[in-house]
Amino acid sequence: MKALTLVFVSVMLNGCGGGSAEVTDYSHVMSFDSTRVRLVSARDTFNLRVELALTPTQQQMGLMERTSLAEGSGMLFVYDSTQASDAGFWMYRTRIPLDIAFFDSAGVIRSIRAMAPCETEIVEGCKTYTPDVPYQFALEMGEGYFAKHGVGVGDSLLLRDLPDSLRRTPATANQR
Repeated sequence: MKALTLVFVSVMLNGCGGGSAEVTDYSHVMSFDSTRVRLVSARDTFNLRVELALTPTQQQMGLMERTSLAEGSGMLFVYDSTQASDAGFWMYRTRIPLDIAFFDSAGVIRSIRAMAPCETEIVEGCKTYTPDVPYQFALEMGEGYFAKHGVGVGDSLLLRDLPDSLRRTPATANQR
């Protein structure tokens, strides 16, 4: 029991910013499956390594507390159904600037937003970044990734790269 308490206190101190050392491995806090996907623009195809945020808990945690993100790496948020155009993302406890692309159910980018880290310690003080379009997938990448690579609205994520259990078209979305 003492070891479990020590682990819990260590996680809480690191996760809440109470420790002075920067933590870069969050596998002890929450684990994410990862996969490789391809992002296709008008002029190129980009191979990405993404962590998958599939559950509401994973989606809420997202890239919180990360201090870096490797080039060509990101987090893909996968939803069971289309999200409303005002269902946005916030940067509470997110330490690095990110860009986010919102995709429809066919994997087409419908909106891209730049998101700055939230400097407040309370969630109510953080801005919400809305896509202003319905979406089913959202991809967070490091700041400037999409612009640097010429990726924009109308470009696509190849959904066939996703594990079979996550690939759904609008016609099969409710057959899960």
